[in-house]
Amino acid sequence: MLDPASIDDELARLPEQMKAKLERFNFDRERFRGFAARLVAGLSFDNHVRGTLRAPAAQDLNELPPPGSAERERAEARGRAALEAGEVALAVLAGGMATRMGGVVKALVEAVPGHTFLDLRLNEVRANQEKYGKAPPLWLMASSATEAPLKAALGARADGERVAVFTQFVSLRLTPQGQIFHDEQGQPSDHATGHGDFVEALQMSGLVQKFAERGGRVVMLSNLDNLGGTLDPAIIGWHLEHGKAVTSEVVDKLDSDRGGIPVWVDDRLCALEEFRIPPTFDPASVRVFNTNVFWFDARVLATFGMPWTFFQVNKKVGSEPVVQFERLVNEVTSYLTTRYLRVPRSGTESRFLPVKDGEELALRRAENEAVARARGMIR
Repeated sequence: MLDPASIDDELARLPEQMKAKLERFNFDRERFRGFAARLVAGLSFDNHVRGTLRAPAAQDLNELPPPGSAERERAEARGRAALEAGEVALAVLAGGMATRMGGVVKALVEAVPGHTFLDLRLNEVRANQEKYGKAPPLWLMASSATEAPLKAALGARADGERVAVFTQFVSLRLTPQGQIFHDEQGQPSDHATGHGDFVEALQMSGLVQKFAERGGRVVMLSNLDNLGGTLDPAIIGWHLEHGKAVTSEVVDKLDSDRGGIPVWVDDRLCALEEFRIPPTFDPASVRVFNTNVFWFDARVLATFGMPWTFFQVNKKVGSEPVVQFERLVNEVTSYLTTRYLRVPRSGTESRFLPVKDGEELALRRAENEAVARARGMIR
């Protein structure tokens, strides 16, 4: 059995360039040592949630009031007022490399003819400014791989406040035996530590604290490639009216969907990735699916802290098995009271248009274009 202390020797022998990268992107040495020591000792990491699980009932899931109703008009009016007052910010997860599209930065992939995903998010900000008189801040969470290309593409538009890039954290891959993994070229292999970095990375940037101090009320988080996940005054107003810290959007679930679902764990309704669900509970009993669109109370987001869980993810680099540890943003729902809002996933009102690879992008291109035009992202 390897000596757990040997991880310190391995870290000391890392190339200086990798040491500098880890330092810059908030590598947590103590946490990493703990992960390695557990693998060395042969201790398993159980990703399953603990507690009594049950599927949400119909009354646990909410829908917006119907169009034309007094309640819908009230929610839309409150949302418009928040947008006009500059109380809403848009945060986008932009750390992904489109490995299934040739290893390019996904933000710079052409989503519809003539417009990249990044273009369309910038156009969303422009459309909101034209409609409501204020440009909502656009905050892009990059990874170490996408930070430089994103900043280069943005140029002077990234002013550090109205449009800003902040970066998630980095760690190293391990072998299943707890050693630092080296690739075929003998280089240590690093990875981003998951979209759960969002809360701490945003707080470290100072963006959300400054936003809350100047009266910011709501931060919406969406995946970059989900062009359905845009700012919506009715949802903003509904979120403000219920007064809870988080709103999580869900859609009707297809059999092919794999990812997060809302599940009662004891007395709290949580958004759980399916790998966290023990075999005693059938995920198919939950007929809605989380879209990874969250609406946060900005003041809570500015100060919130929690004991994050890092989950073991088994992957392969080439043909070699590796282990990495990541955290998930939806884990906040295990600590913050969350309301779940059922939204449409088809037509120009769709709020869920994910794109995983080139084939799906081609299939969604017409739908993406229709949604983008309907929401002013394409003139």
